[in-house]
Amino acid sequence: MKKAIIFLGIVIVIFGALAFVTNYSNSEKTEGNPYGKSSLDPATIEQLDDPLYQNQILPDELDEALSNEEDAFVYFYSPTCIHCKNTSPVLVPLAEDMGIDLKKYNVLEFEQGWNDYRIESTPTLVRFKDGKEVDRIVGTQTEDTFKQWIEKND
Repeated sequence: MKKAIIFLGIVIVIFGALAFVTNYSNSEKTEGNPYGKSSLDPATIEQLDDPLYQNQILPDELDEALSNEEDAFVYFYSPTCIHCKNTSPVLVPLAEDMGIDLKKYNVLEFEQGWNDYRIESTPTLVRFKDGKEVDRIVGTQTEDTFKQWIEKND
């Protein structure tokens, strides 16, 4: 009985230490993140250094840009969405090649984006002109389809 209690105590200490190390590691990774949050979903943490997921736009920044009647291409995505993981490697380099300043909006971290911009699924690419939505394209598309859509809306 005494050995079981000691063993159980050791297991609890080990799990506690693992939780602490994991939490500490994640807090170090999230320090200075573009989301301005102290805690991020693990899927977002994995993408912090990925070049495909730079140029983030925060909800307040997008609200301000639209209030100022600015133009924008905004890519609404989720780091846990398999369709987004397939779309980003096609869309992001294409937008860059076309000289498009593609803003990325992470709906996993900022869930209000679903309602604020009537996002029904990810990936969704929205074109705003003069602060108003003028067009959107939803789902995984071919590079050619994205290119034609961007040309039509540029």
